[in-house]
Amino acid sequence: MHVDSKCLHAGYAPKNGEPNALPIYQSTTYRYDSTEHIGRLFDLKEEGHMYSRISNPTVAAVEAKIAALEGGVAAVCTTSGMAAILLTVLNICKTGDHIVASAEIYGGTINLLSFTLKRYGIDVTFIPVDSTKDEIKAAIQENTRMVFGETIANPAISVLDIEVFAEAAHECGIPLVIDNTFATPILCRPFEWGADIVVHSTSKYMDGHATVVGGVVVDGGKFDWENGKFPELCEPDVSYHGVSYTKQFGAAAFATKARCQLVRDLGIAPSAMDAFLLDLGLQSLSVRMERHCRNAEACAEYFENHPMVEFVNYPTLKSNKYYELAQKYLPKGASGVIGFSIKGSRDNAIKFMDSLELAINAVHVADARTMVLHPASETHRQLSDEQLIAAGITPGLVRFSVGIENIEDILADVKQAFDAI
Repeated sequence: MHVDSKCLHAGYAPKNGEPNALPIYQSTTYRYDSTEHIGRLFDLKEEGHMYSRISNPTVAAVEAKIAALEGGVAAVCTTSGMAAILLTVLNICKTGDHIVASAEIYGGTINLLSFTLKRYGIDVTFIPVDSTKDEIKAAIQENTRMVFGETIANPAISVLDIEVFAEAAHECGIPLVIDNTFATPILCRPFEWGADIVVHSTSKYMDGHATVVGGVVVDGGKFDWENGKFPELCEPDVSYHGVSYTKQFGAAAFATKARCQLVRDLGIAPSAMDAFLLDLGLQSLSVRMERHCRNAEACAEYFENHPMVEFVNYPTLKSNKYYELAQKYLPKGASGVIGFSIKGSRDNAIKFMDSLELAINAVHVADARTMVLHPASETHRQLSDEQLIAAGITPGLVRFSVGIENIEDILADVKQAFDAI
């Protein structure tokens, strides 16, 4: 099936007489006929659900759908996008290890990598999103265990050259992890360009309706974990009776370890109801992304021609520095998120936002409804001026998340907000 059809049909295949809608298995517990059977489950020698802190049938169906959409071998859903990134890091990094990351990423991720993980002995080096392969490799150290970037950066709206980052990482024997939240698998499938692990905040376009917070880790299944740098995936896990994830689970070793060892220990499994709501969003993901992209393209052109706008960050504009990369990686569109900077002081941007009537001033993005945010004053206010500049954030920068309303209504709202400044 094409990815559009997988949005509806992948993950859950009801048999004759079974419910057409994905059932909500609202249960913590699963019943078995014998102690031996449960023992085999705990030894990871048989598939099945032990306890919903580790896996649940409703969640499993949604994980299978997302894996199919991204072209991965397995997926693990979590309670948030940040939990998905943390899970990915802790699955292969320990005290004394190091990460290389693009500087133009979400402020919350910068905090996680720069401060929280640093307190536990995992260090990070940030590099420009436009780094060459040699520059990326120069930042990689002997103890580096992953390279991280975002397909479309939040909120800078820069485009990562996935192939270049993947080549640099692989030549150094480490995986490339891509946050594909803004692009979604409808617009870009990073595994096709060399990525090894893909993460999402499913709270954004995948849900699409601001109903449930969640995240997901997708395992591409092609990275060689037995290259000597990742013993925790290869050597016996004493917490699971000496299982070697690479030997027993092959291509799905990363995802299996993440679920059975870390989701088990950290307690970051989503509920069945969360998964059900996410599945509803996924069913319309393809058609929503098409509308988001077309509306955003119209808004970006409007902003580019407005005298009060100093610059617009949207990759499909021919004037944008990432136009060629967008044509390569994002031929269907570059999502509904635009970054643009209003001339003058920070107060002008705030006045514009507070004057909007249709667009919602909210700490959220990638929703069916148009939403607006001022990163320097809101989501990224914890960053220093230097970090703001490194992340591509100016005092007047507005993150404009274009919804699926009628484009004429969106543009009318924008016009009256500009007039109010």
